[in-house]
Amino acid sequence: MAMRSRGALLSLLIFFSAFVLNTVQVQGNPNYRDALAKSILFFQGQRSGRLPSGATQQITWRSNSGLSDGLQAHVDLTGGYHDAGDNVKFNFPMAFTTTMLSWGTLEYGKRMGPQLSDSRAAIRWATDYLLKCARATPGRLYVGVGDPNVDHKCWERPEDMDTVRTVYSVSQSNPGSDVAGETAAALAAASMVFRKVDPKYSKLLLSTAKEVMQFAMRYQGSYSDSLGSAVCPFYCSYSGYKDELLWGAAWLFRATNDVYYFNFLKSLGASDSTDIFSWDNKFAGAYVLLSRRALLSNDNNFEPFKQEAEQFMCRIFPNSPSSSTQYTQGGLMYKLPGSNLQYVTSITFLLTTYSKYMAARKQTFNCGSLIVTPRALRVLAKQQVDYILGVNPLKMSYMVGYGPYFPKRIHHRGSSLPSKASHPQNMGCDGGFQPFFYSANPNPNILVGAIVGGPNQNDGFPDDRSDYSHSEPATYINGAIVGPLAYFAGGYKS
Repeated sequence: MAMRSRGALLSLLIFFSAFVLNTVQVQGNPNYRDALAKSILFFQGQRSGRLPSGATQQITWRSNSGLSDGLQAHVDLTGGYHDAGDNVKFNFPMAFTTTMLSWGTLEYGKRMGPQLSDSRAAIRWATDYLLKCARATPGRLYVGVGDPNVDHKCWERPEDMDTVRTVYSVSQSNPGSDVAGETAAALAAASMVFRKVDPKYSKLLLSTAKEVMQFAMRYQGSYSDSLGSAVCPFYCSYSGYKDELLWGAAWLFRATNDVYYFNFLKSLGASDSTDIFSWDNKFAGAYVLLSRRALLSNDNNFEPFKQEAEQFMCRIFPNSPSSSTQYTQGGLMYKLPGSNLQYVTSITFLLTTYSKYMAARKQTFNCGSLIVTPRALRVLAKQQVDYILGVNPLKMSYMVGYGPYFPKRIHHRGSSLPSKASHPQNMGCDGGFQPFFYSANPNPNILVGAIVGGPNQNDGFPDDRSDYSHSEPATYINGAIVGPLAYFAGGYKS
């Protein structure tokens, strides 16, 4: 039996060596520290609201926007982030981004060095807004600002927005357990980030998280059903809301250690198999988060979550008998054609984090006859990060402003249009299409750190502004890679 195990382990390591050497024919030595700094800087380019002056706003081609957000509902909903290249504030992906940034900071903050304070600032820009959304009106959670159907017909700077800033919310009669569960997760995770550096703020985050989670649990229903075309097909909750209930309760359990949340987790169970992790589907993230208790505390109550986490990893591994994940010839994980790198960064986060938990207790697990080690998870994670940073057939970095060759025509309004400083006149809804959107010229403003949707399944990338599925950046792509970048910046190579 032991001989077979060693043989399986050896075959796994030989496979990975061949996989990396045969699929990626370029050499690279990415500067993870530089990429980490830029991945966090990106969030300054996505800010909505009144921007700070000086060093706390280094992306200077942006200025104030959305200063009347919430006015339609007689509340202050200024702040937060635009989710991608448009001017809408969608709270569902914004809250997921915040949860992932917070998780990355909790797991890898000691490796972030000078970027730790920048990561906290990026989190706080979101949580200040999410607190407003949760606390402005009793019994109501605001979940977005801006009509996406109107906004998406325009190509204008955030600073010039003249479209209707419709306010959307969920309530007892129009529930949204998915968006509420994710908001609770974000606030609970962030409360731990600020626990020592700002205890008062941390307590506010946690008390609000508990209230929002209670709302999610008590009035169960999907926000897609309540809000319809305001969120679908943009950020429709395709996976339902059970995953967000699990995810939110998992974060509140980690933040409070309250048996109440553990009992709720038990009632939901660990039986929803998946091979993806994203702003929509949180099952895998919840399983990895909860498996921490099984691995680090030897708590058998969490063994079912650990087993699900490992089955998820087996579906990701390219050489696993239960693998359901494609890889490009260049070695990139390929899940779906629309903004594929969002899945790559989120899954890579789970690979590094589960590897970290396993390594702390010198654990391995099996995918059929394969023995998976913490190092094997790290090798796969590093390959994905390196591919994004330019170790790929095109030798192209998919992070804007990183390396010598990166996307120049990203699908992003603010980046593709001249700044207010260089073009002070207002541009209306249609003002940006000619001559900017349809131009073959590079974008005038570099959105440093932005990771775009990425290459196609053949490792090709057209760098075409109109091709949003490949050229549009998004907060949730970046929010998930901050942790792995900090992990590798801290010295782990494989």
